[in-house]
Amino acid sequence: MPPTPILVSGLINIETTVRVDGFPIPYFPVRYPFFGVRSTVSGVGLNVSKALTTLGNEVRFLSLIGTDGSGTLVRGELAQIGVDDRYVLPQVAETAQSAILYDETGRRQINVDLKDIQETAYPEARFEQAAADCELAVLCNINFSRPLLALARRRGMTIASDVHTIADLDDPYNSDFMRAADILFMSNEALPVSPQEWAAAVQARYGNQIVVIGLGAQGALLAVKGEPPLHVPAVVTRPVVNTIGAGDALFSSFLHEFRKSRNPYIAIRKSMVFASFKVGESGAAAGFLNETELDIWTQRTRTP
Repeated sequence: MPPTPILVSGLINIETTVRVDGFPIPYFPVRYPFFGVRSTVSGVGLNVSKALTTLGNEVRFLSLIGTDGSGTLVRGELAQIGVDDRYVLPQVAETAQSAILYDETGRRQINVDLKDIQETAYPEARFEQAAADCELAVLCNINFSRPLLALARRRGMTIASDVHTIADLDDPYNSDFMRAADILFMSNEALPVSPQEWAAAVQARYGNQIVVIGLGAQGALLAVKGEPPLHVPAVVTRPVVNTIGAGDALFSSFLHEFRKSRNPYIAIRKSMVFASFKVGESGAAAGFLNETELDIWTQRTRTP
């Protein structure tokens, strides 16, 4: 039997990336970074949906967009990448936007304007339609995903979430997602203790089966409940252009591989390759390998 569809609920935004010479940014009234400014359709939900689709999965994508012209751009992009837009609803006036400054070392500053998405609910009836034959719910930490956590749990779905940069076990915004997730991802950028200590504390508090902490250029930490944590080093596939979207790529490819193998240790190693290749592009939704390409690159970049 073919695998069941994967439900993804998350943000779509129009993303503009701007290449800068370095940080801090000196003042210039005009700059001409030829081929250094690009606008694309992106957002965590879109990035995850595109990556999973590129890897061969059927995705049921839930999101909210505007009734503006950007909403038309979004639908065109979804059609191009093969993601069904039935559950992408025009329920706000303006589509969210982001502007990302990045330099040649891969450092970046992300500016996100969510408009009024955080105050807008996703219709529960549409979630129930989308979830009908799905086993895995990827619920990104945007407000309209929050009520869906309980609905997915009631259906017995496996829940995966990424809370990104976090520093507090009782974070008032993210604790609902941390509590509900069977598979939980996050970044080490703001952790108050070592990744090993943090992973142990998170699993002791919330009981997550799998916790993955992205460590940037140092790789990732995988903590499987009941097992000692494993540090997986980063791999190099091609030069880094922009690290934006690396975490989304790691998250997506891990879910794809874990669903196939049920082995988190295989999944994390292959997802390191997927994420490494992805950061060779400037946009958060660019640079995804398909499954055949991922297998080839994994053979080329084996780690101990």
